[in-house]
Amino acid sequence: MGLSDDMPAKSSCPIAKQRGEGERPNGEKRRQQTRRRVLAIYSVGLAFMTTFVGVGVWAGLRINLTPSEPLGLWQVVTPDRPAAVGDLVFVCPPSGALSEFGLARGYFLRGLCPSGAAPLIKTIVAIAGARIAVGANVRIDGVPLQHSRLSSKDGQGRALAPWAGGVVPPGQLFLHSQFRGSYDSRYFGPVPETGLLGFARPFLTFASIGTP
Repeated sequence: MGLSDDMPAKSSCPIAKQRGEGERPNGEKRRQQTRRRVLAIYSVGLAFMTTFVGVGVWAGLRINLTPSEPLGLWQVVTPDRPAAVGDLVFVCPPSGALSEFGLARGYFLRGLCPSGAAPLIKTIVAIAGARIAVGANVRIDGVPLQHSRLSSKDGQGRALAPWAGGVVPPGQLFLHSQFRGSYDSRYFGPVPETGLLGFARPFLTFASIGTP
């Protein structure tokens, strides 16, 4: 004998009715238990993440989510010497027009720097006194900088203006990344050395940067 889809709802059997009434409290109890388990798992996960972030900050770890350098965890190492050409560093972009422009266009991520941006991870390619010429690419004291070809537009077709070039002022750094789409000193010029947070050391990274 076949059962219709609406038979459970229309059943007048006292036994079936009694079973249905007896199952309601059990069903509600199971739902409450499930909710408690979910809340417990959520609380444990939140506690773990909070601890992980806290330990990471204490250990000087930062997450790099930009393609300028390999993605993943990097360590900020306190400098034990003056920054020099070739150093890969974390640096805060200065407050003002530069950071406002970078944040508005999405070139900079939001973070804990005084400017409201996240620290940049870039290589120092020139320090005070170096003469920078910016054209189709960058020349430092007459020597072409590898992987420094400029773009007139960003990935969304918006115009990009290059830095005018000149001598790097005292107390400033000229920053660069081999990644072609990097927004660096090719476009915004040197930045104050006071924004330097430390040297960047890979801790747990993956993926390779793109080059021209």
